[in-house]
Amino acid sequence: MDFAIRPAAADEYDTLGEITAQAYLQDGLLDFGEDDTYLGELRNVAKRAAAAQVLVASADGRVLGGVTFVPSGGPMADIARPGEAEIRMLAVARQARGRGAGEALVRACVDLARPVAGCTGVVLSTQRAMHSAHRLYERLGFVRTPDRDWNPLPELDGITLLTYRLTL
Repeated sequence: MDFAIRPAAADEYDTLGEITAQAYLQDGLLDFGEDDTYLGELRNVAKRAAAAQVLVASADGRVLGGVTFVPSGGPMADIARPGEAEIRMLAVARQARGRGAGEALVRACVDLARPVAGCTGVVLSTQRAMHSAHRLYERLGFVRTPDRDWNPLPELDGITLLTYRLTL
């Protein structure tokens, strides 16, 4: 499939937000389904774009998916340490999966991180059930960092996000 990776335009925020929300909902990744408070964060691309870089994969004038790239020290970082960039909220529309858009979005984030002075790695968090994403990350050279696994909702047991790191 021929697609482009580029910064998200403001008029695409709602579309990307819905793609991201539906990817998480349809894949059963939200513990509380439609009532999950994280759903609002997934849909709020404008908020992400104000604090980080949001990229989209697009083809034929349609957004296929997107990702949030948090530069080293960015306010949206969950697990990044000094000298690390972070990838968040990677999502591809169900009908566009398997065509390389997710991989291209991850590669674009790595390409953004490489020239940043002092940036030594790219990190990300993922859910246990995201097996396809795990295979993608490992194929691109990311390595599991179990010592950094974390729970975004400490008040709830059993929600542990797995972490990966790519050394630049």
